Formats: sequence, structure tokens, C-alpha cells
Amino acid sequence: MESNRISQNISVFHKRTLPEEGALAGYAALIQQHDLKVPLPDRLSIISQKHRRYDTEDWSVFTPRHAPEDSLGGHLTFGLKYEGIELHVLKVLFEKVSKNEIAQIVRSEPTGQYSRRVWFLYEWLRGETLEVPGLNTSNFVDLLDPKLQYPGPSENSKRHRIRNNLPGTKDFCPLIRRTEKLDTFIAARQDWQMEAWLKESQKDLLSRAAAFLLLKDSKASYAIEGETPTQNRALRWGAAIGEAGRRDLTKEELLRLQEIVIGSDRFVNLGWRRQGGFVGEHDRATGAPIPDHISARWQDVEKLIGGLLRTTQKLVNSDYDPVMAAALIAFGFVAIHPFADGNGRIHRFLVQHVLTRMNYSPAGIVFPVSAAIILRMDEYRRVLEAYSRPRLELIAWKPTPDHNVEVLNQTIDLYRYFDATKQAEFLYDCVRQTALEILPAEVKYLKKYDRFKALLDDRFAMPDKTIALLVRFLEQGDGNLSERARQKEFKMFDDAEAAVVKGIYREVFGG
Repeated sequence: MESNRISQNISVFHKRTLPEEGALAGYAALIQQHDLKVPLPDRLSIISQKHRRYDTEDWSVFTPRHAPEDSLGGHLTFGLKYEGIELHVLKVLFEKVSKNEIAQIVRSEPTGQYSRRVWFLYEWLRGETLEVPGLNTSNFVDLLDPKLQYPGPSENSKRHRIRNNLPGTKDFCPLIRRTEKLDTFIAARQDWQMEAWLKESQKDLLSRAAAFLLLKDSKASYAIEGETPTQNRALRWGAAIGEAGRRDLTKEELLRLQEIVIGSDRFVNLGWRRQGGFVGEHDRATGAPIPDHISARWQDVEKLIGGLLRTTQKLVNSDYDPVMAAALIAFGFVAIHPFADGNGRIHRFLVQHVLTRMNYSPAGIVFPVSAAIILRMDEYRRVLEAYSRPRLELIAWKPTPDHNVEVLNQTIDLYRYFDATKQAEFLYDCVRQTALEILPAEVKYLKKYDRFKALLDDRFAMPDKTIALLVRFLEQGDGNLSERARQKEFKMFDDAEAAVVKGIYREVFGG
């Protein structure tokens, strides 16, 4: 097959406009050259004829001196050196090129750091051994470059003299690119800042805040799905969230969580899907599916979940960043969509599970991430679509008689190898908002509530439930009691007493 020519400049690639005319390099050149059907990496590379190196949101622009050898090995080396590891692109590429071509690249430079990475990745992704003798010498080199992507726990491969520091397993391994935003979040260590104000708060206040936030997070998680649960159902799911991280994450545990979320199998088949699945709408006239996201083939679900669970176990027992680990696991789960219903709520539960297991959230305190997500719904949708939209056109499907979808091609790699950078940045934003705004605001509110109650106790002997009702009415009335409330729930107050109550409320809670 004729290789991509460095001298052939283009201005548009797969509907993505280049910042200037240039020649494709690295993964972009391999995708073009071998007609790879893959979601495009978030950022691709070109060789400019100008001598200026810079990055845009979608492109890295390199100077002519960076131009790789115009060959399979040249572009593979360029990709690994400057762009990091794109597992899905590599998997599809290795299925297209001959085994001998890869072996020749390795034999040409058996101890080279990039040829060794190609060698390891080919055997790891394909499950096939190249006819290349193992190395007995040479220093070990990292598979994943920590300057480009965040590495996981390391395991040596003696055959290749490679330290496999991929964060996941062969059956589930999303990756996260190193970005300035994520580095800033990691350096700030929001959990330390949270510990500071937690220590200043009384334990009983924290206990009450945690109990309220469990219910708040449960209701928010249902609200994100457009549902309004009964109080008992919300309390039951809140209790489950409160136990996040206490049990090992297993297939049986996921099935148990779905039963709690759904509550009944009257209208929903509980357990792993045994049919297609999608997120989207139905045509009003015909009932035909209009997918925004197509779930993994039901035949692949248990294998994908098995990989996700092994990756979870690997990460929670390592020093990988907890928030990024939570992003990989939680967003990977919701992409797979293993259940007919309940996926979104369990997806958000998994954030709690990973943060708790990795000791990120203080003991007894739950991060109400759903409460933060519901404040960022447009951004949340964009993050989910950033995964789903590029994959829709790669999935062949047909509608079924019951207005579902049936996937017609092999799609498992779409769900186990993906870039989770946008998801990690979004989740870190939510965790930051939770730690520095939502949790402190709840503790601050409870302090005000206790002061309001103490001031009322100086004047009136009122039961706690009456005070709680009074505060709710005053909040709804912006510091005033409605005429209805004065005539019914609080008819015991005369005008002077009602004015005193209103004054105390405004003194404590503000105007």
C-alpha cells in the first residue's frame, strides 16, 4: 500500500480543519494510510513547512525537523514519542498490517525503546507472539511516557524489557492525557483543604451534614435521570451510597446495587442485558430509535465488566490519582451500559466507591458528586457526548421490532480503549466544587440552624419538628410567613411573636 507522503500537504482531515496546511504525521498518518475505522484522537499531529511549533485544541503542529521517516515504523515511533499511546488505533492497525511487518520493525532495532514498545503493544493487544527472541539485556523502559499520559502501577515484562505502566488491563484500559488543568488539580490537593475545615467542625455537625447529603445526593442522582423517587426509595439508595467502598466491587455487588436502584422487576428486566441498548429518543411517528449513545453489545457486557472490575482492583490498590481512577471506572461503566436501567445512578455510585476505597474522602463523609453534577448538567451532557458521538458512526445497527437496536458489527474495543481526559477534568471540577463549596455550605447552614434554634429556645418551648417546619416555611417565604401558615401551622403566634421569629430568622440567615 502506498504510504502517506510528507510532501503532500492537506487542509482538512476527516472534517477536522487543520490550523494551517501541513502533512499528517503519527497516528493521523496511520489512520489515513491504512483507512482505520476508529474515533479520532482528541489531538492529532501535522508537519508544517514553517518553523514554528505550537498546539491548538485539536492539533499539534511540528516543524520540518520533526518529520518522521515516511513508513509504518516511522509514524509509529513519532506517535509513541510525541502523542502517547492510542490503544484503539494501535489495535485496529495491528489487525490490518501483517505480523511480519511489525516483526521487521522490531528486528531492525530490537533494543530501541520505541521498537520495544511497539513489540510489547502488538503482543499485548493481539495476544500473539512475534517471531523475535526475548531480550536478556538492556535497561527496562516505561511503556507509557509519564510526560504525555498518567501512568498506572508498573509491572515488568522481561521478554521486552518493558515496564508495563498502563493503568488498566487488556479487557479495559482507558487512558488520560497529561494536561495543565489536571496537573494543577493534583498539585492543589483539594482533599487537604477539605480536611482543614472538617477539623474545625464539630463531629455531630459533620454527622448530620453527612446524613443530609446522602439523601441530597440520592435525590440528585435520580433527578439527573429525570425521575422523582419516593422518599423511601431515595432513602434506600442514599443508604447504599453511604456504604460505598465498604464492599469489594464484584459482579454480584453490581447486580445487588441495580436491585436497590430499580426496586422492582415488574417493568424492567434486572441483571445483565440480554438485548441491545441505547440512550436517546424514539421517532414519534414510527417509534424507531434515534440513538445519542449505543450501549456495548450484550454479548460483550460480562467480558467488559470483568475487565472493568479487574482494572478497579488494580487501581484502588495503587497510588494512581483517586479522582482520575474514579473517572476511568465510572465513565467506563456508563459507556458500557450493562443494565437495561439503573446505569446512570450506579455510574455515579462508582465515583463514591473509588474515592472511598482510595481514602480520598474522609471517613464517614460522602462526596455528594451528583449534587455537583446537577449544577453542571450542560457540561455533563457534553462530556458524555464527547465519548458517544465519535463512536456512533462506527457502530452498524438496525432497529428491532420492539423499537430497540441490534448491533451488527464487532464493537468491544470502542468501550475498553478510550481517552478519558475530558471526563477526568470534569470530575475533578465536580470534586473541587463539592469539597470547597457544597460540603462547607452544608456545615455552615447547620451552624446557622443550631443558632436559630437556640435563640428560639430562649423565648419559646417548641418541639424540634416544629422548628424544622418553621425554618422550611421561612425559607420558602424569603424570611416571611405566609398568611396561610400564620392561620394554620403557626396560628399559635400572635403578631408580636411572629415579628420576633422573623427578626431572629433574618438575623441568623440573612435578609
